[in-house]
Amino acid sequence: MQLPVVYQKAKEQVCKIWKTLQPLLTVHVGLASAAKALIILEQCGKNKGYQEMDACGFHPEGGCCMLDGPEKIESTINMKTLWKNISVEGIDVIFSRDAGRYICDYTYYASLYYGNGRAAFIHVPPLSTTITADFLGKALQTIILEMLKQ
Repeated sequence: MQLPVVYQKAKEQVCKIWKTLQPLLTVHVGLASAAKALIILEQCGKNKGYQEMDACGFHPEGGCCMLDGPEKIESTINMKTLWKNISVEGIDVIFSRDAGRYICDYTYYASLYYGNGRAAFIHVPPLSTTITADFLGKALQTIILEMLKQ
């Protein structure tokens, strides 16, 4: 499912995913346009600091995702362990504890909140001549299969 680059609509769709589909795990994939040849495994989502305007020119009230939510929520998937155990030929994979303060982190936090930590977030680079959709799809498959072992 593709989520809009709009805070409120993205949060509503994430909530709907958890309430209607009731997945065991939700894996989100977001574009990190600055990362030219990196896949970034994100460990946690942050609740506050969302001041940048979305595609509709809005940002959450008080820069907060969930008014009653904790400051951060960790994924039940140990991304550091995953990072240590994973190898994807042709691209670097790194571990991160900061998904930024925009739609990606906001969506991740909301999913961790609604899913009691049973979510994961992977930042990927833009497609290019070396990073093709096929290549990225295979890399994501390798990473997600390793996640499922946890």
